[in-house]
Amino acid sequence: MAEKNDFFQSKVVQEFNQEIEKYHLGPLWNAIPDLMHKQPAPQAVPYLWKWKTLYTKLMEAREIFTPERGGERRAIYLQNPGLKHRKPWGWASTTQTLYAAVQLILPGEIAPSHRHTQSALRFITTGSGAYSIVQGERIFMEEGDFLITPKGLWHGHAHPGDEPMIWMDCLDIPTIYAIGGTFFENYPEKIEQPKVPDNYTAWRYAGGMVRPISDRHPKVAPLGSYKWAKTLAAIEGLSRFEPDPYDGYAVEFINPSNGKTANPTIAAWMQKLPKGFHSKAHRHTSSTIYQVFKGSGYSVINGIRFDWSQGDCFVVPNWAWHEHVAAEDSFLFSASDLPIMERFEVQREESYEQNQGHQEITDEFTPLLP
Repeated sequence: MAEKNDFFQSKVVQEFNQEIEKYHLGPLWNAIPDLMHKQPAPQAVPYLWKWKTLYTKLMEAREIFTPERGGERRAIYLQNPGLKHRKPWGWASTTQTLYAAVQLILPGEIAPSHRHTQSALRFITTGSGAYSIVQGERIFMEEGDFLITPKGLWHGHAHPGDEPMIWMDCLDIPTIYAIGGTFFENYPEKIEQPKVPDNYTAWRYAGGMVRPISDRHPKVAPLGSYKWAKTLAAIEGLSRFEPDPYDGYAVEFINPSNGKTANPTIAAWMQKLPKGFHSKAHRHTSSTIYQVFKGSGYSVINGIRFDWSQGDCFVVPNWAWHEHVAAEDSFLFSASDLPIMERFEVQREESYEQNQGHQEITDEFTPLLP
């Protein structure tokens, strides 16, 4: 091996490398170590954003962005420290494939309708009274609701209620940017007007996991809003049995017309970790962004302890060992790039076999607070 490395470092090879660079050519023999890893080498790093920080900065943004523009773009994205220097896509990347942000809309504000080639989802954190309008359907939002906006659909937001409302956004912006597929279009008028009754798709699925017969044929978004009460009922049903050793009691939001993920490129879960539950560690090719909806506890990611509580967001990069511990009954919402990894047939998963499936904690994460 030493002789091989000496050859690539020899003067004749180095001079040849420099020569072909003049013609915008490159030596594969130099690039292979960086391109062909024996296993994933994620650029994103584990990180956690405290709710206190997110909420404080959103409230400060309220003073900067007036109601005339606040509803339009008052969103603060979760910037992964391992990616922020990779311009320009790394600026707004939470993982290598996904973007996440927290967004505040105030009473009386409007976020103009638009559409784009990125798929989006929303998880409602606090407040009530605001709505998203998607393809002419006003979807009124409540805490714990999960909303989808697959690519290409007109969508906007407005708030006729009387209290601030905050949600988490997640989009596949880095992925679409990387493949050169970004398109964006503003709605001809400021905001789309209703074309069907309010909460139309939720009423069509009032019975839960039974579908209208017309939806036997796949549709893009037959159900636009997944209500917290039904999600909770599904988890309570699972709670009669033993929890999954890695994820507790977890359910996945799906498109009821085809059985696939609710958003084509972003998987979304809600999981309950009962008090005292300590999951076993595992890792997978897909990366995951979490928001703590209720409860408190900690996660161990690659040996580092991340303490979390209600409202906090944290990220598990791809191929990172992780396990969760609940100090009380806790509910975690998560979004991941699992469908992307499955589409490219690179999704893999491994269980941590040492120490009865639990990592040794080597350090604790210290969050940045305002």
